Amino acid sequence: MKKYLYQRSIELTNGAFTSNLIRQFAKSPKSRRFIPGYIKTYQISTQDIEEPLDSFPTLHDFFVRKLKIAGRPISESAVVSPVDGKIEIAGDLQEGTKFLVKGQHYSLADLVGDQALAEQYQNGKYAVLYLSPADYHRIHSPVNGNVKKQFVCGKKSYPVNAAGLQYGKSPLSGNYRMITELETEFGNMLVVKVGAMFVNSIKLTETGNVWQKGSEVGYFSFGSTVVLFFEENSIKFVEDMSNGQRIKVGETLANMV
Repeated sequence: MKKYLYQRSIELTNGAFTSNLIRQFAKSPKSRRFIPGYIKTYQISTQDIEEPLDSFPTLHDFFVRKLKIAGRPISESAVVSPVDGKIEIAGDLQEGTKFLVKGQHYSLADLVGDQALAEQYQNGKYAVLYLSPADYHRIHSPVNGNVKKQFVCGKKSYPVNAAGLQYGKSPLSGNYRMITELETEFGNMLVVKVGAMFVNSIKLTETGNVWQKGSEVGYFSFGSTVVLFFEENSIKFVEDMSNGQRIKVGETLANMV
């Protein structure tokens, strides 16, 4: 019953009208006055922010703020975190191409909308990285690699916070998402950027065919999740990594096998 009520309440409020209202307000000059309260509510550290706080004309501009490069050194490991966030879960794909998040099983084929592509990652590994409203929302390349393909799936977006992942209607594979497949020195990998509740706002800032590890490739408006997939026998997650752990851009996530 709790799951049903949660899903119904989200369906009733998640539409184009609501999305447009949120987007318009966050990008309006009136939203600027809410920045101090936003910082206080989410206890956001301002030390590493690149620009002075009084330089942001809107709440949206603050949300997609840039950080000082020195604040996010890039590890020399094979795979680094592409975002600041929480490791919801990391592990092995189950039954070949299925993965588990908050008690819900997902199909990789449903997530990427391509059975043949999903099968390339059979028995591989995955990591789900969640960005809260307090986090830095720019996305960086986790590896050095060449873009093999890039496409989008889905239309609406539902919450991807703890409640959304537990009670939502398969938000990871149902939400608007942008999928990038990279060719790397240890094999191919998928970088799946999942839209957040109400606003399908994933913006690419790297439009070329080459991604350099640590370089910015895009950003989220209003927060979201990144899911990484790796081919079988290509990488090994670091031993001291655990589910629920906080991680920052550039920190070690995995090494080559």
